[in-house]
Amino acid sequence: MSFDDFTCKGVQFRAKVHSEDRLKFVENEFEVYDDDVYNVTYPKSGTNWMIEILNLIKHDGDPTISQTVPIYERSPCIEVTQAADQVDKLTRPRIISSHLPYNFFPKSFSTSKAKIIYTMRNPKDVIVSFFFFRKMYCYHKVNGDFQKSVDVFLEGNGGYGSWFNHLKGWMQMKDDSRFFFITYEELLKDHRGSVIRLCKFLGKNLTDAQIDSVVKHSSFNTMKDNKMSNLTEMPFDMLDQTKGSFLRKGVSGDWKNYFTVAQSEYFDRVYREKMKDLNMSFYCEQE
Repeated sequence: MSFDDFTCKGVQFRAKVHSEDRLKFVENEFEVYDDDVYNVTYPKSGTNWMIEILNLIKHDGDPTISQTVPIYERSPCIEVTQAADQVDKLTRPRIISSHLPYNFFPKSFSTSKAKIIYTMRNPKDVIVSFFFFRKMYCYHKVNGDFQKSVDVFLEGNGGYGSWFNHLKGWMQMKDDSRFFFITYEELLKDHRGSVIRLCKFLGKNLTDAQIDSVVKHSSFNTMKDNKMSNLTEMPFDMLDQTKGSFLRKGVSGDWKNYFTVAQSEYFDRVYREKMKDLNMSFYCEQE
């Protein structure tokens, strides 16, 4: 559990990042525009990768904005208190990020034509990514015990609540034409094909050269070398990258290097039990 947490509707949030007033405003008063695009993820599931892709698509593959504006300003997280001004300054069509559970999302979305892109990642890899992120993120208490990270995740006691509830909540929209579901693993396996699918969903007709530019400038190596995307510009007292790299590996299946056989089997048992009523299978389950 992180420090300075508070609970809203049974979900934990960090007081240094969120406020009950902001959460209530976003849910009940925030105005969703018809041309908005929402990048929704559970944390550590490819949020910034999708930000990069969507902004490059928005600008027809031109990387100028991606190379000059910090990624957290290009697509700020709607529920973060300090990001409120950044959301207000976005040019349309706005690309807005969020980790919010389904039942916290702006109510005004229901009557809009706005679109949501939901990226899922293998939850075992999410745990590993969280484990290393917590070492750098100054708003977390650091706990070096990997087993503790597994337990907190499975119990749903981390920020933004249960991964299982997050996924199941958003899967209520799986048949909505405004909703696009993709996995981190699909993006890795077929980066270019995924970009083409996203363009079709967004109604963007890019040339082959523009699509190639989107793919090139949203590659892991390019993002890792781009100070506007790798968060090295973020204040040291928020993210201490002397303790690690925000863009660490950009792979799938890294969990196999950290989970013991017993931990993996335990996780799988809990996963099957918690997901048994969803009646869906996911690409990442092949990993």
